[in-house]
Amino acid sequence: MLHCHFCSVISKTNGVDPIGSAPTYDGCLMVEIAPPWPHKFWQAKPMLQPIVDLLEHLGKQGVKIGFLAIAPNRKYSQPDLIRVIYYYRPSQIFAQFEKQEFLLPETELIDCIKTLLKEPESLFQFEPYRQQTNQIRELIICTHGNLDVACSRFGYPIYKKLYQEYVPASQGQLRVWQASHIGGHLFAPTLVDFPEGRYWGHLESGMLDLLIYRQGLVTELKPFYRGWIGFNWFAQIAEREILMQEGWAWFDYFKSGKVLSTDETEEEWAEVQIDFMSKDGSISGAYEARVEVSGEVTVAYNSGKDKPLHKVKQYCVSRLTKVS
Repeated sequence: MLHCHFCSVISKTNGVDPIGSAPTYDGCLMVEIAPPWPHKFWQAKPMLQPIVDLLEHLGKQGVKIGFLAIAPNRKYSQPDLIRVIYYYRPSQIFAQFEKQEFLLPETELIDCIKTLLKEPESLFQFEPYRQQTNQIRELIICTHGNLDVACSRFGYPIYKKLYQEYVPASQGQLRVWQASHIGGHLFAPTLVDFPEGRYWGHLESGMLDLLIYRQGLVTELKPFYRGWIGFNWFAQIAEREILMQEGWAWFDYFKSGKVLSTDETEEEWAEVQIDFMSKDGSISGAYEARVEVSGEVTVAYNSGKDKPLHKVKQYCVSRLTKVS
């Protein structure tokens, strides 16, 4: 371990900006599976292969759904039952993902997931297993060391601190989960915050109060923000600049984003529009932004001795205009 070069240490030391590194999802499916997880976590539970096949099929149709394992937890979990959590986009313009959660016997697992993904109108048959947890904030922290050692080395201490200090203080309003690979281990420790669906990386214990309680300057979270999974990566970069201007209220606004034009060959720049609206409709407007390359930095995509280094582009918002 002394000779291991952690990819996340290299990226942070070299000043990699994590913004724009979050995936873009229409939904995120999580299933309780006891660790340790293999590189492809579903191989620990072969019965899940039809679900993997279904997700690949949906992906080819343009529906992108993330698939994660979460570790059973003695505070939340029940013996002989498996938890399924599914977050999904409620509409084109939205602030938070909607949630379905079930705690059910393994014999019902595959049918429940298939119904969730293909025939949600038929979910009534699983009503006895439904969990009323929509009010709970879920923090999903990657600790998947079998995929990259940086995730367990740096992810577990953050998980432990959140679990031991922040969960008890939340009066049942916060749960914290260890998870399989959520993407971007070079930003470890990294988590996704639901129901909003915001990715954070290069986490530090000193910024957790700000992340959890949102009291203070939102600008102090700028170096840790990877992006909102409701947007593509160009829009994620633009959205962070808007967040820095609008402040904490921005999290609650309904949002939609689109790329107006882009350099499709080299991905050197893009013109982005982001529309927003308060929940009661009293505030609405739009921003237009130009995102363009600002430089290059060196990263390692994986941890380990003598891993190859790669140059990656860094981007900034060169123009941001409130147009309405």
